[in-house]
Amino acid sequence: MDAALPGDLLQAAQRCLAAADPTEKVALTQRYAAAFRRGELAMPAGAPAPEAIRMPGRPERPTLVHPRELPRRGLGSAEGRAAFLHAIAHIELNAIDLAWDAVYRFRAPPSPFQADWVSVADDESRHFALLRARLREYGHDYGDFDAHNGLWEMCEKTAHDGLARMALVPRVLEARGLDVTPGMILKLRSLGDAATADILEIILREEVGHVAAGSRWYRWYCQREGVEPRARFKELLREYAGGYLHGPFNIEARLLAGFDEDELASLVEQAG
Repeated sequence: MDAALPGDLLQAAQRCLAAADPTEKVALTQRYAAAFRRGELAMPAGAPAPEAIRMPGRPERPTLVHPRELPRRGLGSAEGRAAFLHAIAHIELNAIDLAWDAVYRFRAPPSPFQADWVSVADDESRHFALLRARLREYGHDYGDFDAHNGLWEMCEKTAHDGLARMALVPRVLEARGLDVTPGMILKLRSLGDAATADILEIILREEVGHVAAGSRWYRWYCQREGVEPRARFKELLREYAGGYLHGPFNIEARLLAGFDEDELASLVEQAG
């Protein structure tokens, strides 16, 4: 075993969450995910309750602002495409922390739960690295544009409840990428930016699996708690998701990601 590794998977998750430098967060995530796959990091027995959720490590930039304060830029200019890349990179960096927080915070599910979310963290770290490299080719870097904190705010709202977390973060916020990414890919290809479109193709393909993990563990929690998943999902949408849902929805991708027809109807109804 690598002597520099943390003692267990929970400590690894905490280190990744605490890392403020994106390069370090990515490197730690990939290293610890590889160690987990080799069986060198495991969930400890008798661990204390998780610490209260707090803001994960973040660099001084980007400045976090309300979504309404972010300027709207089209993809037709190089600056607009750079801002778009930055926005997606910011989502992916948040997604690393969201996956590690699931590993750290929710300890009732069996070991495949940890395996799923360590794998998701690893994927998201690759996505961030790809997007950041492409952003640098545009003459910018992560932190050059303002960003918002919506994903992490939902993480905080659902810290008390694994069922709500699985329903709302993977299946509402992250699933939004399934809806909008195909159109972005077509637009970028029409503008001659095949390199960015190719990265989004990778992300779209792998995000289907991430949302599917959310669907799988949402249903596990529902079965454990004796609640009907479709009705509870509808309730959670009403309780938490006002303003987050916008159609049209990518029906094919969402079906692949574990949604059923009733849930999709609830999304359409809630989006109004």
